[in-house]
Amino acid sequence: MSTTRDALERAFDSLLQPSAFKDYGPNGLQVEGRTEVRRLVSGVTASRALIDAAIAAGADAIMVHHGLFWRGQDGRVTGWMKQRLARLLAHDISLFAYHLPLDAHPALGNNAQLARVLGIELEDGVRFGDQSLGFVGQHTPVPAQALADHVQATLGRAVTLVAEPDRQVRRIGLCTGGAQGYFEAAITAGVDAFITGEISEPQAHYARECGVAYLACGHHASERYGAPAVGAHVAAELGIEHLFIDIPNPA
Repeated sequence: MSTTRDALERAFDSLLQPSAFKDYGPNGLQVEGRTEVRRLVSGVTASRALIDAAIAAGADAIMVHHGLFWRGQDGRVTGWMKQRLARLLAHDISLFAYHLPLDAHPALGNNAQLARVLGIELEDGVRFGDQSLGFVGQHTPVPAQALADHVQATLGRAVTLVAEPDRQVRRIGLCTGGAQGYFEAAITAGVDAFITGEISEPQAHYARECGVAYLACGHHASERYGAPAVGAHVAAELGIEHLFIDIPNPA
């Protein structure tokens, strides 16, 4: 079966509601490819490696969390940008990108899907931080070190833990990717631990001084789950093929 590029864009937009967000770049169709779409590839970032893998897989369209264009970016098409765009255009492949909308979807987004794979039961409608991007959920009470070990084993990525290892944690804040700036809002929301992708210098002090465990599990590792969930959902809705391709990233 097949669908059209426009129908695919409508399905993504209807599901993710990009107009509701103030974002760092354009959400939706970033590169226009062929009209007919039979196979959709999803991934985290529109890297050259992902584009090459999608070409090899016979993709008609790609959907990612991190697209090609960002606010304040140099607009010249040279170097890596030329290489990525040239491949998409030469193979007539559409590129769709959804940044904050993909983080925020209550069931299929990055935060919700990370909670799912970690066995964290989300508190319905409880959010924190700018644009309500942070989620809160409940986990079986465990020491902070045990939670960090669980996250590391599940994601396959070393975890940076800032906490007393034996401190009991139950109520968990999540905000995937580079959400270290959301830690203070998570503390205010009353969580015992905060899981995100990265840590910066100030957060270690906040964690120690406020008694809230901080877990950084990798930007890419924390955001691997929303794109395949959304891609599979939309592909099933439209009756097209879907394939998630993960390009390993140590960040």
